[in-house]
Amino acid sequence: MRSQFQGKRKIPFVAMDHEISHGRVMTWMFRAKQAPEHIAQAWIGTSWIVKVAATGTRDGRPFQATHLFLASLRTTPEAFLQLVRDRWSNRFAEAKGYEGWQWIRDTQLHEDAHHYRGNGAGAMAKLRTAALNLLRLAGFQSIRAGMQAVMHDITGLLAMVRRQPQPITC
Repeated sequence: MRSQFQGKRKIPFVAMDHEISHGRVMTWMFRAKQAPEHIAQAWIGTSWIVKVAATGTRDGRPFQATHLFLASLRTTPEAFLQLVRDRWSNRFAEAKGYEGWQWIRDTQLHEDAHHYRGNGAGAMAKLRTAALNLLRLAGFQSIRAGMQAVMHDITGLLAMVRRQPQPITC
């Protein structure tokens, strides 16, 4: 998919948006084109390949992210860009009642990038949520910091698994 947006290929659907809020200065670029035949055959129902790039600063630090999508949705480039932005924002998670876990699994653990088949997707989602809960119980406020603290420390990771939650007192 990435190669479909390289070079001087004609990209018929383009939209751009600029955001300044919550310590962020971001430029969002949406590009889409009809899916080539080999992609449309491999992914039945796919009409479009989409690339969304976000560049700018978050909390004064440079930020850059690129997301590629296969889509069957037919709408304007501007509407599609807004849907993508809402999908990756906290507003979307709160509006859908995700309580943040789905958004965190997508953004911190890149869950949508995995292609598990059968029951694998559900099983892995439960394992990821369990891991996030363990990090929170261990006192980590940042998922990234928690993952970095235990990723090469099997003893610490196992200690987290054996830890008993503290009772909540009102």
